[in-house]
Amino acid sequence: MTKPTLRRLLAACALAACSLHAAGAELVVIVSARSPVASLRADQVADIFLGAVGTFPDGAEAVALDQRIGAPLRDEFYARVAAKTPALLKAYWTKMIFTGRGQPPKEAVDSAAVRRMVADNPALIGYIDKAALDPSVKAVLVVR
Repeated sequence: MTKPTLRRLLAACALAACSLHAAGAELVVIVSARSPVASLRADQVADIFLGAVGTFPDGAEAVALDQRIGAPLRDEFYARVAAKTPALLKAYWTKMIFTGRGQPPKEAVDSAAVRRMVADNPALIGYIDKAALDPSVKAVLVVR
């Protein structure tokens, strides 16, 4: 089996596992209610969270904010949006750091902390459980 085929198989397994674990939970990618960004595609969100781009489509600065390592919501987000398992994500960031090409996003402890931080800073982008939404932030992508 080739490496790309094995990676796709692992990513598919991670997606299936997260889907079973989440059982209908909805994730939303959020920005501040003051941000001009109205919506994003999953590939645009993945690019921001993987450090491939540092701006929103309109050119404004975009700074990703993660949930803490080990949080089920974090694992579900990366599986669904970037097709990365926790092990693949760790390997990705290890390589990026080692080669000097990037640093992983800062982390917050939970959805409430992510929501508060994103609400206060229009440059931030995060993800939370849909149930944690309030008017201080807006959903730019719903991940099912």
